[in-house]
Amino acid sequence: MDELDTLDTLDTLTSAVDGHAVLGIAAVALGMALSPGPNMIYLVSRSISQGRRAGLVSLTGVATGFLVYLVAVTAGVAAVFSVVPALYTGIKLAGVGYLLWLAWKAVKPGGTAVFAPQQLPPDPPRRLFAMGFLTCLLNPKIAIMYVSLLPQFVAPERGHVALQSLVLGLVQIVIAVGVNGLIAMTAGGIAGFLGRRPAWLRVQRYVMGTVLAGLAVHIAADRAKAVAV
Repeated sequence: MDELDTLDTLDTLTSAVDGHAVLGIAAVALGMALSPGPNMIYLVSRSISQGRRAGLVSLTGVATGFLVYLVAVTAGVAAVFSVVPALYTGIKLAGVGYLLWLAWKAVKPGGTAVFAPQQLPPDPPRRLFAMGFLTCLLNPKIAIMYVSLLPQFVAPERGHVALQSLVLGLVQIVIAVGVNGLIAMTAGGIAGFLGRRPAWLRVQRYVMGTVLAGLAVHIAADRAKAVAV
């Protein structure tokens, strides 16, 4: 009986979430995880100042902040879609605008040098976790991710809106935690590498800006037609 229940659950997941939506949210999550923001800056600073273990403890706090946002959005997104369709369209447009803003931040002159952070005093694990959690929870980049970008990839006509949101949010969390964990583990080496090769940093910024802008244009074109229909 348990195996049948598991199979039914898997069937529901595969039928509710579109494969293109999973790939789309994965691309957005990867682009945002690789673009500078409060989470990345804090994790890199902590890893360089206090070591890899401190960076990973901080990352658990960041991951918990992601889960809080996901639970909140999953609980309320279905109601937003059904009660206020115009708000859903507005959220989509806000998400496109945010992607374009991130793209501009990536390519504009004088961008933030993430791997040249300020030194931080050592903190115990409990405080490391709490600071990672608060950094994520108070991060406008993450708030907009869940409120404006995640709904772009939810298809109300497929049903199971809350389930779609949950699955897509988990995809984002896995990618964000994986990328940030890798960055925390290699922050010292990356800082030294980029410090000796500033041209590579400029290339990374322009690639990320191009990817984010391309995603914004693609979402605006495709989803605008879907909403009009």
